[in-house]
Amino acid sequence: MATDNNRFQAIISHCKEYGFIFQSSEIYDGLSAVYDYGQWGSELKKNIRDYWWKSMTQMHENIVGIDAAIFMHPTTWKASGHVDNFSDPMIDNKDSKKRYRVDHLIEAKADELEKEGKKADADALLAEMDKLLAANDYEGLKKLIEDRKIKCTVSGTGNWTEVRQFNLMFSTQLGSVSEEASEIYLRPETAQGIFVNFLNVQKTGRMKIPFGIAQTGKAFRNEIVARQFIFRMREFEQMEMQFFIRPGSQKEWYEYWKEERMKWHLSLGIPKEKFRFHDHVKLAHYADAACDIEYEFPIGFKELEGIHSRTDFDLRNHQEYSKKKMQYFDSEINQNYIPYVVETSVGLDRTFMMILSEAYTEEDLSTADKQDSRVVLKIPPKLAPIKLAVLPLVKKDGLPEIAREIMDDCKSHFRCFYEEKDTIGKRYRRMDAIGTPFCITVDKQTKEDGTVTIRHRDSMQQDRIPATQVRELVQKHIG
Repeated sequence: MATDNNRFQAIISHCKEYGFIFQSSEIYDGLSAVYDYGQWGSELKKNIRDYWWKSMTQMHENIVGIDAAIFMHPTTWKASGHVDNFSDPMIDNKDSKKRYRVDHLIEAKADELEKEGKKADADALLAEMDKLLAANDYEGLKKLIEDRKIKCTVSGTGNWTEVRQFNLMFSTQLGSVSEEASEIYLRPETAQGIFVNFLNVQKTGRMKIPFGIAQTGKAFRNEIVARQFIFRMREFEQMEMQFFIRPGSQKEWYEYWKEERMKWHLSLGIPKEKFRFHDHVKLAHYADAACDIEYEFPIGFKELEGIHSRTDFDLRNHQEYSKKKMQYFDSEINQNYIPYVVETSVGLDRTFMMILSEAYTEEDLSTADKQDSRVVLKIPPKLAPIKLAVLPLVKKDGLPEIAREIMDDCKSHFRCFYEEKDTIGKRYRRMDAIGTPFCITVDKQTKEDGTVTIRHRDSMQQDRIPATQVRELVQKHIG
């Protein structure tokens, strides 16, 4: 089995080789930190999105979904605090001209120390960084970098500029004539589309507090140091839910959604020890409590999802800037108030990366007589890009026709794949590599007794079942 870093690189290579993820604009040498999802990657991504959407909206009677536009009135981002506060501390190396996010630079040094067996020193370094970040002490951060002799990876020198803030929002022009165009932003999060539609949804849906509004969609951040494959990208997709509550009840609901979201991740069949909660040391400008659910990727524990108690910051600010009342009349207590909000925000791309990190398996199948191995993606059947592969043993004797009948019976219920080319063993290996949980083989015996061989991906066990039961069996496992 590959070591952690080798495993991560193996997963990246596997994604390219088997049609999950490609570098964007690859024929033109690509675009840094931007990726395209291929034929099986887009299927897996859609299945994850649909599973989240169903768990949020269909399984909760008091949560509904919307799909807000990417472009929003520019005052939205002034009211939300993004124009003034959405920035990260950056530092440049004067020799290489390379720019770094300060926390990433220090975290990389901590990783080095931990690899050298100096975990206590690494922990102390990160604790000091968190303390300085929380205090916005940029002079202290630069001194920490210099005292620890942290070098630029390109120039190898410690010739640093001062630490300064860099706004992460992309701006563009709205209008057909440049002189008349106004500056707007590509949204850095999907949450604000929910907040500005709070009254529309509440009134048209006759929603009673507590209730939630969910949304999935693209967001954009001008990450200077985008890295680690799809973990940190400039264009990414979020799955967010804002839960509107009575003021004063936020602590209770914050704890509730922490537990609920952890249950969702565990429902994917991932061991509990691969997750942990990480409380924020420095709170965002809108929060009175915040934590991350972290997953142990091959590159270490990293943020997967954020749960934030946002108070009434967003609705109150939108009320102030728009001059429209963002209040709710609570008939149970006969009172008007601006609701408080608890947010759950999970990265779809990071969830995709978690599923692949957990699923990617290299198996040695060698025997005394023969060397053999396989790479298999043990993706949960409900999320797998293809649920069933239909494989006639040979391209003659009426077997393709029977296989096509089975394919036609199943393909309107779940995603199927049909293939005739190559030996059955090679076809099995290809299906293993893209995570297909079931393969059925149509052979001569099928013509005699109407049974097919069904092969289970994880165990490679093969059974004979009636062809008429294939659809029911697969549906049972993916339901």
